[in-house]
Amino acid sequence: LSGKKMTSSRRHHLKSLMLQIAANWIEQEKKEVEEAKEAYMAENCPAPDLSGDMAALMEICKKLHSAIDKIDETRYDVEAKVQKADKEIGDLKLKVIELAGVKKPALKKVRMSADAMLQALLGGKHKVTMDLRANLKQVKKETKEESTEAVGDWRKNIEDKADRKKMFETS
Repeated sequence: LSGKKMTSSRRHHLKSLMLQIAANWIEQEKKEVEEAKEAYMAENCPAPDLSGDMAALMEICKKLHSAIDKIDETRYDVEAKVQKADKEIGDLKLKVIELAGVKKPALKKVRMSADAMLQALLGGKHKVTMDLRANLKQVKKETKEESTEAVGDWRKNIEDKADRKKMFETS
């Protein structure tokens, strides 16, 4: 198309044509499957020859029963394989969902006392109050005694330092 938009009637017409073609394909596929079934049945299940005496008919019945048993066994095996595959597909779908990631909401900080936490965890069973400070040891604060010697007269302190300075200068 050269940049022009398709009209809705044209789009509707094309859509209906596509659906009609798809319906024809589905019909054709159904016919092919039916023909394949008939060919398989004609090849593997020929009509039994029912002309004969009682012993021959009994033999035919025994053969049919053994064939039915074999077919049931294979059908059971195939069903088990299909169920296993379905379970694996379900597990893989769950893994895909997990890998896509469930976005967890950001958790908010909540201030909660130890009692409230135990109440939330244990429900109605929680009767004991948890006073965390009850078992603490009592400690007396020791007050530091500041030395009053260092606080003395500042002039005396400077004179001491001057003496020390002279000591270094002479040597």
